[in-house]
Amino acid sequence: MLAMTLQEIADVVGGTVAADSADVVVDGPAYVDSRRPEPGGLFVAVVGERVDGHEYAEGAHAVLGSRPTGAPTVVVDDPVVALGRLARHVVDELDVAVLALTGSQGKTGTKDYLAHVLASAGPTVATVGNNNNEIGVPLTVLRAGRDTRFLVVEMGARGVGHISYLCEIAPPRVAAVLNVGTAHVGEFGSREAIARAKGEIVESLPVDGTAVLNAGDDLVAPMRSRTRARVLTFGVDRDADVAARDLEVDDRVRPSFGLGHAGEWHPVRLQQSGLHQVENAAAAAAMALAVGLPLEQVADALSTAESASPMRMEVHERADGLVVLNDSYNANPASTAAALHTLWAMGQRQGRRTVAVLGEMRELGDTARAGHVEVGTVAATLGVDVVVVVGEAAAGVAEGYGPSAVVTAGRDDALAWVRENVAAEDVVLVKASNGAALWVIADELLEGGRTTP
Repeated sequence: MLAMTLQEIADVVGGTVAADSADVVVDGPAYVDSRRPEPGGLFVAVVGERVDGHEYAEGAHAVLGSRPTGAPTVVVDDPVVALGRLARHVVDELDVAVLALTGSQGKTGTKDYLAHVLASAGPTVATVGNNNNEIGVPLTVLRAGRDTRFLVVEMGARGVGHISYLCEIAPPRVAAVLNVGTAHVGEFGSREAIARAKGEIVESLPVDGTAVLNAGDDLVAPMRSRTRARVLTFGVDRDADVAARDLEVDDRVRPSFGLGHAGEWHPVRLQQSGLHQVENAAAAAAMALAVGLPLEQVADALSTAESASPMRMEVHERADGLVVLNDSYNANPASTAAALHTLWAMGQRQGRRTVAVLGEMRELGDTARAGHVEVGTVAATLGVDVVVVVGEAAAGVAEGYGPSAVVTAGRDDALAWVRENVAAEDVVLVKASNGAALWVIADELLEGGRTTP
């Protein structure tokens, strides 16, 4: 973060400095978790449904809050709104290219690829984890400094107008819409409503900006009419400005392909498992090209990108040979189908029995039952050998898969079953929304014998 006194911060956000601390200098990042303080940083005291951040401000270097605390504090009406204003001020002060992206799935994977590629060209700051809301976006911005050349911002949406607000905090020069799926359809009501919200990101672009759009998504491709900016499309095995073709996979289902743009082609060999990674990589490539990186450099960087976010298609091997695919951070029907395809392909290529441990996919609203049934049907159609259904909320998976599904009452029962029934020759996928905490099953299966095959 740019070094600022509390008085300077107060002037920017429209607040006042409590007590005699106007000259206190903040030169570290902003943060909201008091358990992980940043040296010289700014603690943002958010009042939530269960926790009031002001009660944990003691000992902080400086605080942004709605009332005085025991630490030097800038007092404002709403700390979250003030945090956004501070972040916008910092963006305006920096000579940085902001690249923003949104989508129903693949945001984090694409963001990680893009950050790695851009880092090959200059200092890059990117969203950590899925900090993609009205708190996470400004926290990302406030990690940038004078030397930052690229700022990669993942943006999520809970409703119409939300992404527009995030783009006011971090106005993008390049903005991508990856896809419009059924994730969060319970909050929006329909894919079309999701598309209206996601498309706000390209509406925010200046005329000399670039919109990066998925050529193969029926609700994304038409978004070119919602922007005056230049449009770059991306796609896999289709006519697109940035295209991935001639796909092959190895025994870990790590894709290799040709990456092309404007008649130029270069080979890419990804380090992550799953064909769905190819579309993420193509999107990241298009965004990098939009800020001037040459295609060969982009392709080379993609080929060296390691997984940067935990519990997303992590492939680990236990000491006895059991392979575990830990994809338990998040889930929706599309991402779960992609994970099942990867599981099946790995089983086929390595001659292993396939076991899918599947829990609840949340935020699907009225489509929850249908979404879980769809996932079970995909597993049955592929021929996944064993499906373990975790909890009543995921019961539709068993309905879609058929009577041979192993139905368990919850996480503990599922863990007990897999401990007793999986063997060294198997490959096990663990997948559910983060709230189901199925990562516990993945970790317990590995039991400290984790390696990377």
